[in-house]
Amino acid sequence: MNSTTPYINYTIRHATPDDLPAIMELIAHGRQMMRQNGNHSQWTDGYPSENQILDDIAKDNSYLICHNDTPVGTFAMIIGEEPTYLHIYDGHWLDDTQTYATIHRLAGSPQHKGLAKACFDYVWGKTHNIRIDTHRDNAIMRHLADTNGFIYCGIIYLANGDERLAFQKIEN
Repeated sequence: MNSTTPYINYTIRHATPDDLPAIMELIAHGRQMMRQNGNHSQWTDGYPSENQILDDIAKDNSYLICHNDTPVGTFAMIIGEEPTYLHIYDGHWLDDTQTYATIHRLAGSPQHKGLAKACFDYVWGKTHNIRIDTHRDNAIMRHLADTNGFIYCGIIYLANGDERLAFQKIEN
């Protein structure tokens, strides 16, 4: 059973396979926003793919941020170890012992504001230890991390070798 959590004008729920077209449209909006803001290197070559999103859905890691039951944002939340976070360079995690949640593939409709905050607040309600990573050129996500209490921790490398800036927010 899917439960929903209200945020100002948003609810957040698990995505289902029927939500795939809406999610892919939101991903396309996110990709377009990146390009418009000078980030031409992230989310290339069809990433994230429909197969990646379906895998997120199958593992109950895919979420939708909805306004009046209409999907306006999407993200993946994975609780537990993220393999690419095992090694961090030029820094360190704020805490490397507690279970954490990782947020991936955050995207939304440009007409709706506060989607990242709704996502971060939702995940914070699940665990007070969150990690995210983003491309060096993703000024929007870097700003959102900074203004939502995330601390820059260092550099991680994805499985394909691409560099990402890593951030963590943890309850002290």
